[in-house]
Amino acid sequence: MNAIVDDNAVTQLELQVRQIRMEANGINSYEFVSPDGASLPPFTAGAHIDVHAGPGIVRQYSLCNSPAERDRYVIAVLKDPNGRGGSAAVHENIRVGDRVRISAPRNNFELRPCKGKVVLLAGGIGVTPMKAMAHQLESENIPYEMYYCAKGPEYAAFRPELEALAKSGRVNFHFDHGDPKNSLDIASILQSPDGECELYYCGPGGFMEACKVASEHWPSGSVHFEHFKAPVKQVDADASVAGAFIAEIASTGERLEIAPDQNLAEVLQGAGYPVETSCLSGLCGTCKVRYLAGEVDHQDFILDDGERAQYLTVCVSRPASKTLLLDL
Repeated sequence: MNAIVDDNAVTQLELQVRQIRMEANGINSYEFVSPDGASLPPFTAGAHIDVHAGPGIVRQYSLCNSPAERDRYVIAVLKDPNGRGGSAAVHENIRVGDRVRISAPRNNFELRPCKGKVVLLAGGIGVTPMKAMAHQLESENIPYEMYYCAKGPEYAAFRPELEALAKSGRVNFHFDHGDPKNSLDIASILQSPDGECELYYCGPGGFMEACKVASEHWPSGSVHFEHFKAPVKQVDADASVAGAFIAEIASTGERLEIAPDQNLAEVLQGAGYPVETSCLSGLCGTCKVRYLAGEVDHQDFILDDGERAQYLTVCVSRPASKTLLLDL
């Protein structure tokens, strides 16, 4: 197995595609293994990898197999005709036997220790991290309940495997047949947190908003989520463009000026500081950096309130103050 480090210090692997399966309408799974049969770096449920699907095309996909498996990584990709071309490139370019460059697994959506029941809510292709979580919960004999929403049975990936999987918990399928009036009653499911419950959810925009609203009364720190596409933000037409600011580096004292039209991550990389980037949209957490002083206008979709008091994602976030002291 070849391991290399790219220009931004992200560990990369060159793996072979052993199998491609059609899991549902428009959804293929891809199984990656080491060409020499070596064990792969371990991962935990909720982890994702970067997949190089073509020249200049790198996308993040959640690992959906059991974290106990060290011989393979499995992802599932929905071909989105309205996307940015990444999923189409995976479906059209990657074939069995190909060697594909991927990153080592990273996790910003990890299962937390739980004394009570775990609730998993999956919408569409958002089932991928939930499936890995179900595998892990089963192996640890932790009670859980999973709800998987799809348009119909033919659109539900991994259905036979999920039905056979549930021993410590229960997997519920909900099919709305494309009619919003038949949507899963998420508010009822999340109405009364049962003891020390933990909630995890992932899916398309409308599904994510419904889960967010329905879980607002849950205890702080018990709700966890992951977007697989950056939500569309409402832009205030009267808002002024954020001005220039100074990023001060704690280890060297160097002060870097970032202009209004510059990206903090790119300026740091250009100055020689080892900041890794991947999604460039505040979804993956690769570029998370600790800050020691200053106020931040957080634009990410992954950090919770506790993390935001210490960290920012430098690919999308900017200071709300003139100076920001970074722990670099």
